[in-house]
Amino acid sequence: MTNPIFKTEGLIVGYGGRPVLDGVNIELRSNEVLCLIGHNGAGKSTLLKTLFGLIPHQGGQMFLDGKPLPVSEPRALTASGISLMPEGRGIFPGLTVAETLKMGLWAAGVPQNERSDRLEWVMSVLPLLRTFYDRPAGTLSGGQQQMVSIGRALLSKPRCLLMDEPSIGLAPKLFQDLLRPIRELHEQTGMSILLVEQNVKEALKISDRVIVMKSGAIIREALPEELSDNAKLMELY
Repeated sequence: MTNPIFKTEGLIVGYGGRPVLDGVNIELRSNEVLCLIGHNGAGKSTLLKTLFGLIPHQGGQMFLDGKPLPVSEPRALTASGISLMPEGRGIFPGLTVAETLKMGLWAAGVPQNERSDRLEWVMSVLPLLRTFYDRPAGTLSGGQQQMVSIGRALLSKPRCLLMDEPSIGLAPKLFQDLLRPIRELHEQTGMSILLVEQNVKEALKISDRVIVMKSGAIIREALPEELSDNAKLMELY
């Protein structure tokens, strides 16, 4: 078993005194695609936002490369090699794709003299971005907007990519087309991916390991083939 790059121990997160995550322990290992599944409201998106420092945790600890994270805030985590592709794409409709990615380079803290090469690298991973590079994001299809969101998350060249529901609003074929280059990038670079998905059948096809969340707690860890039976999945929900 490989050592975890990113892990939590006893993570507790709540809103208004109500716990949403209750003692969550997860490990994102080196060179793996880890799929997190669970019912709506289970706490999956809250977990990803907490891992990226967007939501503070009230208890527990997060570790990167085996060392406790003293500060959990997005800019510090980005510099450490963690990136988040948020749920709902999070794009600005009035900005062109070019403007969106240039703003993303600044937000990711990429040095000025490296930005051109970094942008070219992202384009090599997602070459279709070139075909609508100068268009306002608001005029793009759902699949194109999702590609922009993924491209922006890749600008920091992360070691760990957190992906929150990339299939929302997409047909299964479009979802496959989006995940294929990400899986290839994972295989080429060893980038670890934590994928939160409701389209379980498609997500399992590219995952190495699966964890199941229910009511703010991890209730099961399995290999994808162990959950290929719909009846088994229904039992977990």
